[in-house]
Amino acid sequence: MSEHRRRSPNPGGEEPSGRQADGGRPYAYGSPPEGAPSYGRTGERPSGGRPTAQQPRPTRAELRRKGGGGAGSGGDGGGRRGGAGAPPTGRNGKPAKKRFIDYPRFGKTGLWRWIPSWKLQFTTFLVFFAGGVAAVGIAYAMTPIPDLNKIVQTQNNIYYWADNTEMTRQGDNNRQVVELGDISKDLQNAAISTENASFWTDSGIDPKGIGRAVYNMATGGETQGGSTITQQYVKNAYLSQEQTLSRKVRELFITLKVNQEDGKEKILTGYLNTSWFGRGATGAQAAAQAYYGVDAKNLNLCQSAFLAGLLKGAALYDPAVPANKDRAVKRWNEVLDRMVTTGAITKEQRAGCAEFPMPITKKASPSMNGQVSYMVEMADAYLMAKDTSVTQAVLDKGGFQIHTTFQKDKVDALKKAVDDFRADTLKPDKREKDQDVQIGAATVLPNDGAILAIYGGQGVEEGHHTNNANTSGIPVGSTFKPIVLAAAMQTGVQTETGNDGKPKRINAESRYLADDMAEIHKPDGSPVLEDGKPYHQKNSGRSKPGYVSLREAMRNSYNVPFVQLGQDVGGKTVGDLAKAMGLNNGLTDPSTTTFPLGTSTPSAIRMASAYSVFAARGQQTDPYSVSKVVKNGVELKTIVKPAPKQVLEEAVADNVTDVLQTVAKSGTGSKTNELGRPVAGKTGTTDGGRSAWWVGYTPSLVTSVGMWREKAGTPGLMTLSGTAGKDEIHGGDFPTDIFTRYMKAILNGQPKETFPKPGEIGEQVDSSGAPATASASASASATVPVPDPTTIAPTVPSLTPSAPASPSNSPSSTESCLIPAFCPSGSPSSTRTKPPKPTGTATGTGTPPTSDPANGVAPNNAN
Repeated sequence: MSEHRRRSPNPGGEEPSGRQADGGRPYAYGSPPEGAPSYGRTGERPSGGRPTAQQPRPTRAELRRKGGGGAGSGGDGGGRRGGAGAPPTGRNGKPAKKRFIDYPRFGKTGLWRWIPSWKLQFTTFLVFFAGGVAAVGIAYAMTPIPDLNKIVQTQNNIYYWADNTEMTRQGDNNRQVVELGDISKDLQNAAISTENASFWTDSGIDPKGIGRAVYNMATGGETQGGSTITQQYVKNAYLSQEQTLSRKVRELFITLKVNQEDGKEKILTGYLNTSWFGRGATGAQAAAQAYYGVDAKNLNLCQSAFLAGLLKGAALYDPAVPANKDRAVKRWNEVLDRMVTTGAITKEQRAGCAEFPMPITKKASPSMNGQVSYMVEMADAYLMAKDTSVTQAVLDKGGFQIHTTFQKDKVDALKKAVDDFRADTLKPDKREKDQDVQIGAATVLPNDGAILAIYGGQGVEEGHHTNNANTSGIPVGSTFKPIVLAAAMQTGVQTETGNDGKPKRINAESRYLADDMAEIHKPDGSPVLEDGKPYHQKNSGRSKPGYVSLREAMRNSYNVPFVQLGQDVGGKTVGDLAKAMGLNNGLTDPSTTTFPLGTSTPSAIRMASAYSVFAARGQQTDPYSVSKVVKNGVELKTIVKPAPKQVLEEAVADNVTDVLQTVAKSGTGSKTNELGRPVAGKTGTTDGGRSAWWVGYTPSLVTSVGMWREKAGTPGLMTLSGTAGKDEIHGGDFPTDIFTRYMKAILNGQPKETFPKPGEIGEQVDSSGAPATASASASASATVPVPDPTTIAPTVPSLTPSAPASPSNSPSSTESCLIPAFCPSGSPSSTRTKPPKPTGTATGTGTPPTSDPANGVAPNNAN
């Protein structure tokens, strides 16, 4: 309470009895009790005063000013403070000691008690500032600059077969440290112009860049590297590639120390000797030899500009990869233009680089011959995809032990099968069409996903650097049809619904029109239109077998039934199932009419993986090529075996396998009968004979074989027609032959395995217009509902098992055609429109083949 509120309105009046008139401490009510001490200086208060409650109580400040009156007087009143001039006292009456840190503040009340004095604040700042400076100084003094000659010593990467025996080693002797005088002046200027134009005058660090990198790491944003040549040199030479705050702090200290203790020329020398240029080359000397076969001091301006461009990302700009060529040329021009801008060269010198200096062919180490280079490439890419801290530059430094899934006996057997086929069948020196024949193949383990063997090509020693087993861009043709059948069995057809109102699930005995040039209809019965006219689908031959079961249609690879089935099921439903089965790369637009005929372009590895779903009774597992990685004695936790997923019901997968056994036994894949054991599979041939496929399997192995023609370094598929002297090449010819040769070798002496007996699935649902038969289901009865496809089309394959419907025993209708739009139009006449070319089919003039990163090889371009 304030002084004014406590003071009496009549300070000049008489004091009540028992209270001092001069401001001594009063008793609250009347006279003091007997024996109580007296607080006054003038004796007893006269009687007749006013009540005590009206007497104002003196404040502590007044008492202090009076110099000892009341409770604060002298040293014997028991208060914490004495009068004026008296030292502060404690509760025991003795003088209080002054505290070293006056906090909370002595003698202050309320908020002021907790606000530090300016002296305390300033002192605290000085202490922390001095401590920080001292800590930085100590850390700076204790941060050593490692010996560059020791750092640049590389280690090998060791690759192992699946049985843990050594496959190969990679990474030695492709790094040489040279003096700055032995590096072309043009390369020095090109590197400075494009990476750090202020190199000769800056302090070696970029505070904004460091702050941005630290902020991004703290907030989980995109990590960034050092932006000056000095920072990049420190990162390349002295630090790991991990993006952590502690590494950034070390980078700052070493950068400051290097910039202070080493001259700019020494820093530039170290930078050009430790930078990664691709092709396994670290340093300017190794890069000059790898790309141009010359010493670094002999590089010209045009070559130097190309090598400087690689510093931004060598994997993206090496034109040995066809997809990189345009990007490399663009980057090369950017470097030259930058050199003009910074004054490193004149416009006249720039004009002298009119033609791109194409590097020499990449040289392969003898230890990388045959299929080894393709397997190592896959393993490296798989590792980098699974652990983002591992880059190609990190791999080139070595120290990794990489255990792969490849089995040596199967790899050797697959290569021998292809080599024997080439020797027995192809005569490239006599027949032009036997030249440039490409073959890609892969074996995958069902229920696991491990890639056991690949055939990627004739080897880097023969100039073939693209891994054909992992190449997308080759249409797979009719090998896609089993996926359409599986979708119909799993989700049903929209042309009929069951009692639950959902599309009716069908079985392999369902009949569809197979006549060449038959008209294709939508689920609602209206014709499919292409260019405004009804679309007619052709088969590979001109036969008109009429209505056949889907089993028969698969056995003879008729196109018409599966194009119509794709319409009945829905293109999106088929596409969703294809993705669920692992074909998530290279799929074309599922809304196109010919999508069911295999216009998509997944790799051989992906096709083998998709068919493994059938072999594994509906279970899908992503393919993988690396089982374990050890770095400097520590196993990487990022390499984890893919988890399996059930994407098809067992009954559906088993029924598809049963149909594909028919193909292998008495259909287009009958060459496999030479194996003398159960085999299932499907052939594939594309429009114009641009590719041919066979994907086959036993219960324990799945192998795909693709074949096409393409000139090395020239994207675009050529027709196989005329190869080996044959007018037409089909999947049942050469790809099936290679498969049979291979399986004979690896299954020799192995016990015969049988496929599970398929359970019942769906019912016979015939396409509209099919003639009535005694075994026909209710789909041939007099009432066939045509549901609205926009309301019932499934989008995700169902995994809920349902009881198979029993075939209907109701009498067949006497009408063989119930919906006019679905009725056959008779024999095709000369006025019928010729079907357009399938939309989305790879014809060899579009996007070049690319690789699938999920299998272990990063794509050459975005796909």
